[in-house]
Parts: sequence; structure tokens; C-alpha cells
Amino acid sequence: MGAVTSLFVRKVVKAAGQAIDADAVLTSVGLDPQGDAELGQMISDAAYYDMLERIAGDMGGGWALPVQTGASMNCDDYGAFGLAWKTAPTLRASFARAERYWRLLTSVTEYELRQEAEGAWFLLHRAGLRRLGLCMSNEASLASVLSIIRQVCPVPFTPLEVRFQHPAPQDVTSHESYFGCTIEFESDRDGLLLPAEALTRRNKMGDEAITRFLLPHLDAELKRLQAERTLTDMVHDAVAGALSEGIPKMPAIARRLGMSERTLQRRLSDEGLSFQALVDSARRELAEGLLLQSDYSLAEVAFLTGFSEQSAFTRAFKRWSDQTPAAYRDAQRA
Repeated sequence: MGAVTSLFVRKVVKAAGQAIDADAVLTSVGLDPQGDAELGQMISDAAYYDMLERIAGDMGGGWALPVQTGASMNCDDYGAFGLAWKTAPTLRASFARAERYWRLLTSVTEYELRQEAEGAWFLLHRAGLRRLGLCMSNEASLASVLSIIRQVCPVPFTPLEVRFQHPAPQDVTSHESYFGCTIEFESDRDGLLLPAEALTRRNKMGDEAITRFLLPHLDAELKRLQAERTLTDMVHDAVAGALSEGIPKMPAIARRLGMSERTLQRRLSDEGLSFQALVDSARRELAEGLLLQSDYSLAEVAFLTGFSEQSAFTRAFKRWSDQTPAAYRDAQRA
């Protein structure tokens, strides 16, 4: 089970305003309504998605809520992470820090900056069933990234394009107004397309002295968090987040975990683990969850678990569980 910082919960509740009973919502996820926002206090991702869905129901859809939540995020809300973001010398350096340290805020999301011909894509990778709460969380995450980009950029900033994998909500007025660019739903990715030249522009609050102080602190905190999670869990999460793009290789997973391929290989060997076995285990776990908790077609489940063809997925699933995906779904639902 993944986790997200309770900061996001309190920001959502604040953005919802008088439309909900804030105290009751916070209590329902185990937070003290009178307490302060604590970046290190976590709740489960399932509880977070459940909460978003309940609030959306109370608000009659809550179409604008994710964008309003993301737009309210400030660099200073993120503590040392936010300070590291805004004191980086350039936006590219800010993104490099996001890729490395975002796991201090959540264990269910990976971030990637990918250079392509049309510009640089800031991509959000989040595994799991595309339920409403997860889709709302993705919208809020990209809106918050844009908010903190605008806070460090020395000139007005608008992305070239925004894409979401999920279908468009009923009302996208707030999305169009906030992002200010082309928005594509039911896409192949969740991400912001950034002008290449924006990445090399100096951040208006860049500070090398603060950077030298902060990064060792963040590295130590990251190391502490990683020590609390098993290597199996970390590899599982990283593999699951990459499967929709094909079978991930060890170098890519090592990068997602903030270590070299050699270090990952050594740690796996020390613990008697096989990288291929962990990949298969992650694929099986994700496939079983998608078959049980969604109405995705077998072809869609095959794609989301890294198979190029449904027939290959069916053969692998029979090897895992001695039954076909369709038979497994029918038996579990019965």
C-alpha cells in the first residue's frame, strides 16, 4: 500500500471550503482537525483517493477541485523540498531535484523529465486502477507543479500542452483557465510539455549557498525513508509505475530508485533476490488488481502490465495462476 503526505489532504479540504464538513473529512482519514499540516505525516493512498471521491460527490462532481488545490500550492508548503526547488539555479535543476526527492512526499508517484523534439515533457507516473480519486490526484499534482514553476520563473510561464490519461471531466472550464494551453484527455501520458528554453532560464530565487546546505539534509532524509522500506517493495513500486511503457530494464528502475545499476544489482544479490522475479511478481500483482477492481478489457490490462499482445499476457497469467485472466476475473467476482 502506498502513502501520500497529509499536506495534500489539508490542501484539498481547504480548497473545498464550505461545501464540505472539513472536520469530519479530516477525522475520517485519521487527522486531527485542529492539528497543523505536517509534511512527514502520511496517510494511505487508498484513503486519499476515497476522500477525494467523497468530496467530489458532496460537491456534485467537484470538477474544479483538483485544479484549485494544485493552484493553491506554494513552494514554502513543501518545507525543505520546496526550498530546494526554488533555490536551484535553473528550472532544469529544480526538476532534477523533484525526480530525486519527491518520494519524501509520496511513495505512489514517480516523476520524469523527458526531452523530446517538441520540448521537454514533465511526466507523472502513477500505478494503479484509474479510479476517480487517482485521476483527481493526477490533475492536482500537475496543477501544483505548474504553480511552483510559476513561482520560480522570472517571466510569466505557460506550458505548451497538458495531457491526462483519463477521460475529460464534465466541466473543464477551470482547467482551461488555469493551464492556459491545449489540454488533451484520454492521452498516452500524464504530463506538462515545457518549452526547452525555459529549462535553462535562471530561477529568480536560485541560491548556491542554501543548496549546499539543503541537499545533504534531503539525501539523509531520503536514505532514512528507503531504509524503512524493503528493497522488494521499492522495486515493485518502481516497476509497476513503468509497466504501461513496456517491460522496464534494471538501469531504468535503478534511476527511479536514485541509485546506480551496479548498486541495485549488488543489493539484490545481497538479499538473494532476482530482478526478473520481482518484475514478474509486480506484473502479476498489478494484473490481478486490474482484473478484480476494474472493467478494463483483457487487451487493456495486457497493455497496462507491459505486454504488447493479449495472447502473451494470457500465457503469462496462466503460468502465474494456472487459469486464464478471464477465468480468474469470473471466479473472483463470483
